[in-house]
Amino acid sequence: MDQQAVHDAGQESGTPTANRPTPADAFEVLLITGMSGAGRSRAAGTMEDMGWYVVDNLPPKLLVPLVDMMTTSGSDSGIHKLAAVIDVRSRSYFDDLSAVLSHLDDLGVKTRILFLDASDAVLIKRYESVRRPHPLQHGNRLIDGILEERHLLANLKERADWVIDTSALSIHQLSTKLYETMLGSGPTTVAVHIFSFGFKYGTPIDADFVADVRFLPNPFWVPSLRELTGHDKPVADYVLSSKGAVEFLDAYEKAIETALEGYAREDKHFVTIAIGCTGGQHRSVAMSEELARRLRMHGLDVTVSAREQHDRRSS
Repeated sequence: MDQQAVHDAGQESGTPTANRPTPADAFEVLLITGMSGAGRSRAAGTMEDMGWYVVDNLPPKLLVPLVDMMTTSGSDSGIHKLAAVIDVRSRSYFDDLSAVLSHLDDLGVKTRILFLDASDAVLIKRYESVRRPHPLQHGNRLIDGILEERHLLANLKERADWVIDTSALSIHQLSTKLYETMLGSGPTTVAVHIFSFGFKYGTPIDADFVADVRFLPNPFWVPSLRELTGHDKPVADYVLSSKGAVEFLDAYEKAIETALEGYAREDKHFVTIAIGCTGGQHRSVAMSEELARRLRMHGLDVTVSAREQHDRRSS
């Protein structure tokens, strides 16, 4: 269907195509900027961990074509959040930023600015520790480069959505601060993956927690359940109604919640929980799914997989 036909169809339905949502409406741009040495690189890495597509030292003029490419109709990039690190290394390009921001506003793209700052004394100490010149130092004193950069960024700092002073923050504290700023605080900032496994095939080495549910009766010895898995309701009902199953889940759920609260404070935002039985087909699968259901009820982001499910071996 050509563009005119699409337009006509929109008019006939009573809904002008101009009022329909465009890909740009669901697209977000975050500009990460601020003083050199204030933590832009760490911020970029943290945003990438949150699922943003990050580009570093991008000349502002390239923002518009990049956003256009990512929001073009029919694009299958799957990218809806772009974080661009913009700083004085862009030199003359930096002057184009105001015009670019206005253009993005005209396109309807949601654009926000994160500005990272630190005191002059802290910036000097950080530069001296890495033994690198400031990008605007030009052979002069380090403080001269810092003061020039502060002057160049003054207007951008005023229009920033968030200003974070990193003077007293470690890199982990900065990351936690960013999570709190963008996603909120507490366990909900921690992504949890739960997977079931069979001990007979080896204990996983990539899990933060390993739980053993072999104390529960094994459905493998029930003929009608043997060929099913923990994903099937008869097996799940059998496992979860077994003596000790609910008590174990109640205690384990509380322990995991406590740990996740601490992980969120300590800048650990990805946690893996392994639950094992003999063969990884029945008990561990049912318990993994039930634990995931419970944690999701607390607003947590939880995914589940079954390590042994690709191979229907006995449990």
